[in-house]
Amino acid sequence: MTTLRLLPYSSASGPEQMALDEAMLLSAHVRQEAAFRFYEWSEPTVSLGYFQSRQDHEQSQLRKLAWVRRSSGGAAILHHAPHELTYSFALPLALAKIQRGESWICRVHHAIRDWLKCQSILTRAVVCGEEQKKGEYLCFLHQTAGDLILNGSKIAGSAQRKHQGSLLQHGTILLTTSPYTSELPGLGELSGKLVPRESLCQGILETLGTQFGWDFRPDDWTQDEQRQANHIEAEKYRTKDWNERR
Repeated sequence: MTTLRLLPYSSASGPEQMALDEAMLLSAHVRQEAAFRFYEWSEPTVSLGYFQSRQDHEQSQLRKLAWVRRSSGGAAILHHAPHELTYSFALPLALAKIQRGESWICRVHHAIRDWLKCQSILTRAVVCGEEQKKGEYLCFLHQTAGDLILNGSKIAGSAQRKHQGSLLQHGTILLTTSPYTSELPGLGELSGKLVPRESLCQGILETLGTQFGWDFRPDDWTQDEQRQANHIEAEKYRTKDWNERR
């Protein structure tokens, strides 16, 4: 068994959450210990992919919402509780290398798929050659290899960042349709079933534990991690130099 720190569920702003993810990644490298967390965003917030143009956001229907630039790639995601759930985990180098022939994005999405199947919700992962774009701006209109699809619509996507070999992966599961993005149906609309957030979180942890041999140990942020996250938030994710760099 591999023990992962299970950090507290939180509700916070976009800059705070992105800074916490980055602090978690840096800590995984320093401590050589993996960590996992679920979280939500305290207000409707758009996260832009690292390479995405700010002009794309300013020309979108979501331009009046709060926004932040992620350190990972991909397209824009609307984070709007309680309509979606965000997860992230950080793996030190030794653990990040253990992929058994497929990426961590695929491995985690397959685990989510397997738990949903136990709830009689049949999703499938996009395979190479099936990629398609149904729109340019929103991530959930991009169907790329590994994404989870239900009745033709994307319900889960993830992105990654690496630091000195350690890996950060964060992803979003679309639970229900947000009024800001009526074109994106969620699990509820597509399956006709309401999946409670708490059940989904617990089910994902149990499935990851069974499939990967992961044991989750409830833990809290250290004082050093909190100080580092506060510094990263102020010096990076709340600055124009970062958010408007493209």
